[in-house]
Amino acid sequence: MSQSHAAPNPSQEFWTRPVLESDNTTSVAMQVCPGCGSEFMIGAGFCHNCGAPRQAKTAAIEPRWLRYLEALQVLEFHSVKQRLGLSTLSLIAFLLGLGCVAATVAVGLIYSVQSLADFQAIQLWRVQWLLGAIAAFLAGILLKATSLDKS
Repeated sequence: MSQSHAAPNPSQEFWTRPVLESDNTTSVAMQVCPGCGSEFMIGAGFCHNCGAPRQAKTAAIEPRWLRYLEALQVLEFHSVKQRLGLSTLSLIAFLLGLGCVAATVAVGLIYSVQSLADFQAIQLWRVQWLLGAIAAFLAGILLKATSLDKS
């Protein structure tokens, strides 16, 4: 009969493999949690005992585009709303106002003046976009004032 490679200690818990002292410790050390010393369960990404990750995430393996996505977290709707102290509707109105201001600048950059009629048309478009921005900003102010009064 062949001998078993397990230690003669049957009182081990189900997730801990009984190991003889003569086993290779380097292969076992890779399967042991660095935080608490317990063995990882098969296929587990985290330690069942302390919750530590199985392998540390290295920045060299992480793709470059993930760093750009992390930088874009500054633009998350919820975090912007909290930093500015605005309600949802007032933030939407504020963003619409910023879009109208951007459209005002874009009209001046895109269209060129060839005649007096072109100049008047471009100025009329700019005025309309600016009026839209003013209306959106005023709506944001009014929506913020009403939301603060309710809370």
